[in-house]
Amino acid sequence: MTHLSSSRSITGRVHILPKALLAMAVSLALASCSNSDNAAADGSTATSNETLNLYNWSEYMPQEILDGFKEETGISVNYTTFDSNEAMYAKLKLLDDSSQYDLAIPSTYYVEKMAKEGLLQELDKSKLSNFKNLDTSFTNTKVDPENKYSIPYMWGSTGLAINGDTVDPAKVNSWNDLWSPNYKSQVMLTNDVREVFGMALLTLGYSGNSSNPDEIKAAYDKLTTLMPNVKTFNSDATRMPYIEGETALGMTWNGEAVMANDEGLTSLVYKYPSEGAILWMDNFVIPKNAKQVDAAHKFIDYLLRPENAKIVSEEIGYASPNSAARELMDESVRNNPAIYPSKDVLAKAEFQEDVGDEALQVYQQYWDKLKTGR
Repeated sequence: MTHLSSSRSITGRVHILPKALLAMAVSLALASCSNSDNAAADGSTATSNETLNLYNWSEYMPQEILDGFKEETGISVNYTTFDSNEAMYAKLKLLDDSSQYDLAIPSTYYVEKMAKEGLLQELDKSKLSNFKNLDTSFTNTKVDPENKYSIPYMWGSTGLAINGDTVDPAKVNSWNDLWSPNYKSQVMLTNDVREVFGMALLTLGYSGNSSNPDEIKAAYDKLTTLMPNVKTFNSDATRMPYIEGETALGMTWNGEAVMANDEGLTSLVYKYPSEGAILWMDNFVIPKNAKQVDAAHKFIDYLLRPENAKIVSEEIGYASPNSAARELMDESVRNNPAIYPSKDVLAKAEFQEDVGDEALQVYQQYWDKLKTGR
């Protein structure tokens, strides 16, 4: 996986987003966040008055892990969710002076951006005895040399989802196939500006990480022609529109496709598009104003244990950067190409990178036009 450390590098500039854009992102963050009950388990063997406030994607941490951590340490976990990196970033940037969060899980292309803006604390590796379990392909990247600010959690891909009960999977092999007039009002897109525009850029032969305004506009123009086919945008649980029969094909994250199969929709097929899949990695970071810093390190180290990383990967269907955990996994998981892509797939795929604030503003402007013009 040397592809990760080379293609995942970030050269984004650190400018503050305009107030209007930040205000919009904050409103999205507030609207999308929901608190779960803390994961206290009755009869815990440890006692503590501490509560770790975790800010994470929805359905992205098994309850078994939260319960086990509470039982072992006595530390409760208050789980709050976001549905986009932009929402997470805006809330941490504007609202975290109250030390609301102790641990967050952004995608890699936001780690360097947040670190440069002073939003993150440096990690104390002396408290992470299980760091050695990580595959070195995912550590010490150009994004975060020596992992000063981040620890890999999970990695995965965004590709094609096809409900074989409705659409012949053999006929959908390319992002471009989503534009077929045969699929009017049947397509689901993730509610993610970078993923949707990345898909369109790839169909035009451009990098999914383009910062060229002309290329971004070309992607927007092409996406406007896709809108008659688009039924919904979803980044809360991308498998649900397929399970509920709302949509028949479109985008999804590989782990969501695995979960859909496990939950009974065995006809849902996940494919890597011919133009290339979109790859990403999510990471633990400690916000600058976190109060429970020691508890945050304990939680990260707990997740780095092979047996716990195994539980996470097998339950939520994403690939683990923990090489020791992968050795423990059932062969059906370890060799599942939907979870662990082949070298050929990885060679064509592209990891998301930070494009810089100026380009991000261009993306956001066209994203707003795309969605309001539907």
